[in-house]
Amino acid sequence: MKLGIIGLPLSGKTTLFNALTRGAQPTGISSGKIEVHTAVVDVPDPRVDRLSAMFKPKKTIYAKVTYGDFAGLEGSAAKTGISGTLLNQLTQMDGFIMVVRCFEDENVPHPAETIDPVRDIASMDGELILNDLISVERKLERLAEERKKGGGRDKAVVERELALFQQFQQALAAEKPLRDLTLSPEDEKSLSSFGFLSRKPMLVVLNLHEGQPAPQVDYPHRQSQVVALQGKLEMEIAQLPPEEAAAFLSEYGIEEPSLNRMIRLSYNLLGLQSFFTVGPDECRAWTVRRGATAPEAAGEIHTDLQKGFIRAEVVHYDDLTALGGMNEAKLHGKLRLEGKDYIVQDGDVLNIRFNV
Repeated sequence: MKLGIIGLPLSGKTTLFNALTRGAQPTGISSGKIEVHTAVVDVPDPRVDRLSAMFKPKKTIYAKVTYGDFAGLEGSAAKTGISGTLLNQLTQMDGFIMVVRCFEDENVPHPAETIDPVRDIASMDGELILNDLISVERKLERLAEERKKGGGRDKAVVERELALFQQFQQALAAEKPLRDLTLSPEDEKSLSSFGFLSRKPMLVVLNLHEGQPAPQVDYPHRQSQVVALQGKLEMEIAQLPPEEAAAFLSEYGIEEPSLNRMIRLSYNLLGLQSFFTVGPDECRAWTVRRGATAPEAAGEIHTDLQKGFIRAEVVHYDDLTALGGMNEAKLHGKLRLEGKDYIVQDGDVLNIRFNV
């Protein structure tokens, strides 16, 4: 999972990046340059810890999430769209975390001089939407030329794409993000090679001062959610030793670190879930989309397992840990064989039988 942290200059993007990654990138600085800092962190999951304690493997491997801290978005894309280098990295993200400044700080002036989260959200959304609109209009020009010349792809395919991209153009011209549109599975598949920015799930983070109440902000879009956190405080807590961090979380009434919270919300927005593999060599968490079949989950482990898939031995984490082991799960009928049509559930422990 790759998540891009975006926002206006001096909104606290790097502060949140440091809180999520336990990093130490300089904050409170806006150079105006296009920069991207990335870090890969483990996805906290107590289920992995419990399984590792049960099976005592040589290695314990958590699922990973990559965070990218993007500088260079100013809220007003040029007529040519976002620059190629930055756009290339943005399109590789699975979703975005938009940091919106809600705090006052005379030492860190807001680029627009005043604090207005609704205005700032609209500004950032506008940049993503404008970039998509430019891409859609270029695609429509190519499709019109293709239809005029003929002799290439099937005419019905070209007409279907024209209709789809005209729908996109109308939505974007009305300042509506593409994630709000309902598309058929066939259209979804045809768009897999397009990295439209406004189609990506969005987690809007209201960045507060310590003790500041969260303002009421509505963001009525699909695959989107608004959350509030105290960015600077979260960053300071993230950089403490675990014992001290736990005490600070308790003192300030923070239920869980921002890392845990952001990852859980991101999994939900992206429609992802975790399954596990266990054994004497390795205990590991894997990430797969909700609704994935057993062969698709096998493919996350290795493509050979998907190609040669025969059956999956399946037991749910809850049953496995409650009964105390694989043998006990088998005796109680909780370890079962599933075929190619089985839909993997969050928390499933899988052993793939395959033949290549």
